[in-house]
Amino acid sequence: MFHRTHKMMFLLSALVLSSIIVSPAYGQLGLFSKQQLVEFTPDWHGARFADGRPDVPDSMLQRMKDVTAEQAWEVLQRAGYHNQFESGWTVINPQKQRLVGRVVTAVFMPYRPDVDSVIRANGKKEGDTVSGENSWIINRLQPGDVMVVDLFGKIKDGTIIGGNLATSVYTKSRNGIIVNGSIRDTTEIEEMKGFEVFCRGTDPSALKNVMLMGINVPIRMGQATVMPGDVAVSDPEGITFIPPQLVEKVADHAEMDHLVDDWGMMMLREKKYSPGQIDGRWTRQMIEEFNAYAAKRGSKLRMELPK
Repeated sequence: MFHRTHKMMFLLSALVLSSIIVSPAYGQLGLFSKQQLVEFTPDWHGARFADGRPDVPDSMLQRMKDVTAEQAWEVLQRAGYHNQFESGWTVINPQKQRLVGRVVTAVFMPYRPDVDSVIRANGKKEGDTVSGENSWIINRLQPGDVMVVDLFGKIKDGTIIGGNLATSVYTKSRNGIIVNGSIRDTTEIEEMKGFEVFCRGTDPSALKNVMLMGINVPIRMGQATVMPGDVAVSDPEGITFIPPQLVEKVADHAEMDHLVDDWGMMMLREKKYSPGQIDGRWTRQMIEEFNAYAAKRGSKLRMELPK
């Protein structure tokens, strides 16, 4: 009984602190086991990666590229998720398409030699033999992933990547990076087509005086709680971290929102309906016309007819 209670208190504390020293029953230091990744994402019933991280389909990621922060916010609020958005980023090498990807998390803390010695020993057991702990995260990236790192807002000596590591990140994920910290080699990164960075700043220094406390564990990104397997979606307002089980609902809501706007504007241009009719409660005839329009556009979504 004591062991069970102790384990539960430990896991809850880990979530609050956004860093984990995993008990022997769960595996190596700083890594969620497959069992934990499944346990802490109970509402996801789709495919998973070998390590247990939710694997949202590529087709769904593609649909998320048109989702705005407001559209995602509406769905998340209704579902009770009030802490999934973070703004105030510095954007390096902005792209025409939004940054969308499955989240791989990592969390750093200020360096402490006795703790870091254990981290490195356990990292060696996991096959992470290079000295730079930031490389350990990159080794786990898959195509479509986005690396999301809590570096506690550190700018000087808080540069998670430079030009070489940026190249490695993009080669493995074909995606960008989000870091509550900084980057270096900005000029080189700005020349990398398709690689977008959301960070807190830039600095010429190298990463030092920090230690990697966790990979694929719950982390805090400003005001947001982020889990491995969330889908990160950028827009001009900031980053939304969408739980995997809500991705399809967000995509459907955004698609319907776009269809409604497009059909309404088309009706106004054709002078078939007045602004008051478009902005007011739609009649059965209007809904039927809209549903026909949505079908013609290739959408499977339909608006319910009044009973």
